[in-house]
This record gives sequence, structure tokens and C-alpha cells, in this order.
Amino acid sequence: MSVLPVSRERERDRGQVTIEFLGMTPTIIVTLIALWQVVLVGYTFTLAGNAADEAVREATAAEPGGAREAACEAAGLKHLSEAWRAGAEVNCGGTGYVTADVTLEVPILFPGTLSFPFPVHGHAGAVEEAD
Repeated sequence: MSVLPVSRERERDRGQVTIEFLGMTPTIIVTLIALWQVVLVGYTFTLAGNAADEAVREATAAEPGGAREAACEAAGLKHLSEAWRAGAEVNCGGTGYVTADVTLEVPILFPGTLSFPFPVHGHAGAVEEAD
């Protein structure tokens, strides 16, 4: 059994870190994509909740009837960017206790592109203001 000199052993290992990094690159990229998608889902939940809060706040101050529905929908869509506004639905209803429901689509990787088949819902309610 012959023992290689130290310098020959190091020569055999040259490039090993590069090969290991290249092997891990797909795993790192897939992990980053998955984390980004989780961030988009969480952000969409935040947007839906905020839009519902804004919509119900505006609806409680508006006159009952068609004006209330229009004010509610406009307030629900007001702070949404175009990417989320495209597939958004805002529904308001109730007398005495007004509710607002907002449904948004979760984009896949980039806002404004394809969406997941399941929507995100936001719900809010408030007591109607007295005159």
C-alpha cells in the first residue's frame, strides 16, 4: 500500500466543492421558488383581509341601497394593484350589521400571470353607523 504525498491528495480533490455546489443548485432554486410562492399566498391573504375591512368601513358610512354597494366595491378595490384587482370580487350586504366579502386569486410566481385554482377569501363586518 502506497501513501500518496499530501500535494497529490489535494490535487485529486480540486473542484470537489464546485461539483457539490452544482449538484445542490437545483435544490436551492426549487426551495427559493417554493418560499416565494408561500410569500405570495400570505400577501394575498393580507390583501383580501385589508380590502374587506376597507369595503365594510365605507359601506357602514354610505346610504343603504345601490350607493352602499357601489361605495363598498370601490373601497374594496381601491388599494389593490392591477394584478390582484383583475380577478377580485367584492360583495357587501346586510342592514344593521354590514358585511363585506372579498375574493382574490393567488398568482403563480408573478402577480398578473396564472393563478392557483383556489381563491383566497377575506371577510369583515361592522355595525351600521347611525344618522
